[in-house]
Amino acid sequence: MKKTIFTGAATAIVTPMDENGVNYQEFERLIEWQIQNGIDAIVSVGTTGEGSTLTDEEHKQAIKFCVDVVNKRVPVIAGTGSNDTAYAIELSKYAEEVGADALLLVTPYYNKATQKGLIQSFKVVADAVNIPCILYNVPSRTGCNLLPESVAVLAEHPNIVAIKEACGNISQIAKLASLCGDKIDIYSGNDDQIVPVMSLGGKGVISVLSNIMPNETSQMCKLYMAGKHQEALKLQLDLLPLIDALFCEVNPIPVKHAVYKMGFCQDYLRLPLTPMESQNAQKLENLMRAQNLIK
Repeated sequence: MKKTIFTGAATAIVTPMDENGVNYQEFERLIEWQIQNGIDAIVSVGTTGEGSTLTDEEHKQAIKFCVDVVNKRVPVIAGTGSNDTAYAIELSKYAEEVGADALLLVTPYYNKATQKGLIQSFKVVADAVNIPCILYNVPSRTGCNLLPESVAVLAEHPNIVAIKEACGNISQIAKLASLCGDKIDIYSGNDDQIVPVMSLGGKGVISVLSNIMPNETSQMCKLYMAGKHQEALKLQLDLLPLIDALFCEVNPIPVKHAVYKMGFCQDYLRLPLTPMESQNAQKLENLMRAQNLIK
C-alpha cells in the first residue's frame, strides 16, 4: 500500500498579491495562521493560488517560500500541473529540489487531450520525480474529464498516490473508488462534498473553505474518520451556505475577498479575474459574521 500524504484537510491557499507582485510578508502570516489553526497540509500555487497568472519565477518562488516557512510542520503540496507537459516536468522537478512533499498535477487544460494523452502525460511527469503525485480532476475548468478507468491505469504507477476529485459527480467518484481500491487515495476537491466523498473511502479534502476555517474543515474530516458521522454531517450541512457563497463567483474571487476581510491580504487579483460584485460580497460577509469570522 502506498503512503498517505495527509489525512484531513489541506488548504488550497490563496497567494497574497499587490501591484508589486506576491506579498510574501502577508503570505507568511497566512501560512502561520493556517498551521496554528490545525490545518493538515497546504497546497501552494494551485487554482486558488492563482498559479495561472503568476510568472514562471513567481510560481517557483511562491512554492519555495511556502516550503521554507512551513519547514516540515505539515506536508506542502506544490501545484505544478500544466497544459504543457514539458513545463509541468520542469516545475515538478523544481518543487522536488526545494523540498515540496508532494505535487498536485491538474489535468492539462485547453488542449482537451484524449484519455490516452492524459495517461501518458501524467506518467511522464511522475517518472521525472521521486516524490508523490496527486492527480487533479476538475472538468469544469479544464474541458476534459479524467475517467475512473484512466485513474485505475495511473494508480499502478508507484509515484501516483492520490487524486483530488472535483468532477462533482458522486457516481463517478464511487466508480473510481471501486476500480482503484487502496491503490490511490481520494480527496474531495469540492467543499460541499467532503462527507459524501469520505463515505466512499476518501481521506479528506483539498479545500477552499479552509482558507478561512482551517480548524473546522479539518475537524469535519477528523469527526468522520473517528466514526462520528452525524457530527461530521451536521458540520458539513451547517457550513453549506458559506461554502456556496465562496463559489458564487469563480474561485478564487470570493475566497480572496474573504481572506482580505479577515485582514490577511489585499483584495487584489490579476486580470482576467476581477474583485467580487458588491451584492455577492455583502452576502458572503453576512455569512462570515454568522460564523464569527469577522465583526
